[in-house]
Amino acid sequence: MFRRIYEDIRAMRKRDPAAKGWLEVLCCYPGLHAVWAHRIAHRLWTGGGAGERFVARLLSHLVRLLTGVEIHPGADLGRRVTIDHGMGVVIGETAEIGDDVHMYHGVTLGGATNEPVKRHPTVESGVQLGANATLLGNITIGEDAAVGAGSVVTQDVEPGATVVGVPAERVE
Repeated sequence: MFRRIYEDIRAMRKRDPAAKGWLEVLCCYPGLHAVWAHRIAHRLWTGGGAGERFVARLLSHLVRLLTGVEIHPGADLGRRVTIDHGMGVVIGETAEIGDDVHMYHGVTLGGATNEPVKRHPTVESGVQLGANATLLGNITIGEDAAVGAGSVVTQDVEPGATVVGVPAERVE
C-alpha cells in the first residue's frame, strides 16, 4: 500500500511542475486523495455483498464532498492515475482507466445509456485528458492518446492520437 502511495506521489511530482515536494503532494492534492479513497471503496465494492457496497458508495460520496472528485466505486483505475486540481471530475461505474493516466479538473467519463451494460469509457495507459474533457459511452481512448481541454469525445480514439473540439476530431 505504501509503495503505491509513493508511486502516486512520484507520478504527480513528475507531471505537475507546481508540485514542490512530496509533503505538499501528500497533503494538498485532493485528486490523489480521491484516488486513494477510491482504492478502498473499489475493494469493498468488488469484494463484498450489499452491506459492503453501501459502505463503498457512502465512502465515495464523502470523498466527493471533501475533494470535489466523484469516482464510482465500481470504476477500475490502474496505477499512477493522477488528477490535477480535481474539482468536478466524474468517473462512472463501468469506466476503466489504465496506468499512468493524467487528467485535469472537470473531466467526465460518462455513460450514454441507462442499460445495465458497459456504458462508460475505457482509457488506456499513458493518456492525458485536458480540463473539462467529456468522454461519453462505451468508447476506447487508445494508449498514449491526448484529449484536448473542453473536447467532447463520443467515438474511439486511436493510440497516440490527439483529439480536440466539439465533437472531438484528430489533429496532427
